[in-house]
Amino acid sequence: MGDADRRNPLTRIIKATTKVEANELHATLLSFLFVFVLMTAYFIMRPVRDAMASDWSDAEVSLLWTMTFFLSLIAVSIYGAAISLVRFRLLVPGVYVFFALSFFVFYFGSTFIADPVFVDKGFYVWLSVFSLFHLSVFWSFMSDLFNKEQAPRLFGIIATGASVGAIVGPLLTAELVASIGTGALMLVSATMLLIPIPIILVLERLKRTTLGNADVSVDLTAQQAIGKNPLAGFSLFLKSPYLIGIGCFILLYVAIGSFVYFELKNLLEVFTREERTQIYAYIDFAVNSLAILTAMFVTSRITTRFGMATTLALIPALLAVGMLVIALSPVIAVVAGLQVARRAGNYAITRPGREMLFTVVDRETRFKAKPVIDIVLYRGGDMITAWAFTLLTSVIGLGLGAVAAVGVGIAAVWAVVGVYLGKAYQRVADEQ
Repeated sequence: MGDADRRNPLTRIIKATTKVEANELHATLLSFLFVFVLMTAYFIMRPVRDAMASDWSDAEVSLLWTMTFFLSLIAVSIYGAAISLVRFRLLVPGVYVFFALSFFVFYFGSTFIADPVFVDKGFYVWLSVFSLFHLSVFWSFMSDLFNKEQAPRLFGIIATGASVGAIVGPLLTAELVASIGTGALMLVSATMLLIPIPIILVLERLKRTTLGNADVSVDLTAQQAIGKNPLAGFSLFLKSPYLIGIGCFILLYVAIGSFVYFELKNLLEVFTREERTQIYAYIDFAVNSLAILTAMFVTSRITTRFGMATTLALIPALLAVGMLVIALSPVIAVVAGLQVARRAGNYAITRPGREMLFTVVDRETRFKAKPVIDIVLYRGGDMITAWAFTLLTSVIGLGLGAVAAVGVGIAAVWAVVGVYLGKAYQRVADEQ
């Protein structure tokens, strides 16, 4: 730190409270703004997307989830190939410009086409594909910007921007949708996705100047491997009972998520699209706020005091009780409350615990088998369970209460798998 920095009280306060050095402050604040804008833009559009689903039958939504699965595999492969062909500092802004332009197209299509149902369905699928990339590309860029000494100090501060954006985005949607409509929200979000472009250019300059990290480069080996073949880790996955257990845990998680999503979709069909958008926006706001508070004050205490088995089984057990309540009283408030509890519990408790399961496997397994679980099983599970819900409701003719009763059994099995995985993790960790 130079003499001027030592004399500057603001610089001393910032360093003492945040561990950010004076030469890192500009880049850290811009990175915070970068991810804040990304998450705000995404969570403006997410309620708009979810509100569309109530206009369609269960079979139509299941077909859209099927399209999402296959398009996600294609998109991941294209991105992996692009990493090998395009310089990373050009690829990052290119990704955001590409998605921003695509959302402009959806806005104009939904606004000026007389019957935009196919445009709306395309947007519904495309936003799910976008969700695979917006944060992944950002954190890859951060790894290319800061060195290994800076990252542990700065990434937690930068990640706070994502949390704030995840709260601000739904609030903006809830407040604006009644006055400007869902189409204009799409336009606002698409415009916001262009804001990171000048930020990226400035950060690239700061990398070579004040940060002194001209020689730092991100390791994109994992993304390239996934891009070449998202299914490459299947043999490793099928040979390991431990990984199969994680896969079953994921499938049961998405099964419950699909059931709650479809039940809420069907209950909300009596509202207008703007009203549904507002409801979904408030759900997203509640989810993100509760997840942040839980992660800050609860998660570590549960994990350290009760162990991994309890951590992984807690949310499934709570959801089993919640599904039982829905079976007895399938009303909007109960289903919406369960959706908030499910998603917030996943973000704050289940997902961190699930990621910890991979800390006891080797690097090759993590790079090759984890994408099979996170992409193929997760998206494929969405597709399979969506059709299962459609079978129960449209073919067999079960009502929402009866479907919720089926969900109770799924959640109970999910909790049992969570206990098994938690004990297996602890056993492997003790051996290591």
